[in-house]
Amino acid sequence: MKYMLLVCGDDTADASGMAPVEPWVEELGAERGVRLHGHRLRLPAEAVTVRVRGGEVLRTDGPFAETKEYVAGFDILECASMEEAIEAAAKHPVATIGAMEVRAFWEDEDAEGRIRHLDAELTEALRERDLDRAMACYAPDVEVFHPVSGLEQSGADALRKAQEQWFSALAGPVDREVLDFRLRVDESIAFGHAVVRLRAPLADGTTLDSTTRVTTGYRAAGDRWLIAHQHMSVPSDAGRPPAGEPRS
Repeated sequence: MKYMLLVCGDDTADASGMAPVEPWVEELGAERGVRLHGHRLRLPAEAVTVRVRGGEVLRTDGPFAETKEYVAGFDILECASMEEAIEAAAKHPVATIGAMEVRAFWEDEDAEGRIRHLDAELTEALRERDLDRAMACYAPDVEVFHPVSGLEQSGADALRKAQEQWFSALAGPVDREVLDFRLRVDESIAFGHAVVRLRAPLADGTTLDSTTRVTTGYRAAGDRWLIAHQHMSVPSDAGRPPAGEPRS
C-alpha cells in the first residue's frame, strides 16, 4: 500500500545537528525499494494560497495558515502496513527536529487491473484487425519506433500510418499471446514488461511467428491509462522482426 509522508519542518528548531537526508533516501529507495519518490518544497513565504468565493478567484501570497511548523517536502512510500511506514518515517532525519505526518493513499481504484484490461483490449484489436480499436490504446503523443517502417513514429497519426502498412500485409487475424506480463504502477505512470508471441497469416502466403520482449510505458489520462511509449526487443540473430507491435 502507498503512503504519503509529509515532512514537517519547524522554523524555530536548530537544524545544525540534524543528520543528512541522503543516507535515508539511499536506504529506503535504492536498497529497500520502499521510497518511490519525493522532493523538497520551497519555503512557505513563497507559497500562493488560492480561494474561489462567489466565482471570483482570490489569491493570497503566503501559506494557508501562519504556523511555525510547515510542510518542507514529501515522500511517497510503498509499505506492507502502516507500522512499516511509521518505522520508515521515524528514521527520517527531520523527525528529530520536526514532525512526520504519515497518511495512507485512498485506495479506490485498481490501476493495475485497468492496465491489464488495456493490454487485453490491444490483444482483441489485433485479433480483429481493428485499427481504430488498437489506436485507442495509445496516447496522442506516443513515441514509437515501428519495426515495419523502420522509422521513429512520434505521435498517434504517424503510428496509425505505420500500423496501416502492417495491417495491409496480413491475410487473417493476429493471435497475440502474452506469455509473461509484469507491472510496476505508480500514481500516474506505469511500466510493463512482457514476453509476447505474435502469429498471423501473411498476404504473401507465409506465416508470421515472432516472440519478443515488449517494454511499455503507460500514463494515466483522466480515468484511463494509455500507452505513451513502447519498446520491442528481439534476438540479435533474428534481424528486423516482422512484428505487429511498435518498437521504440
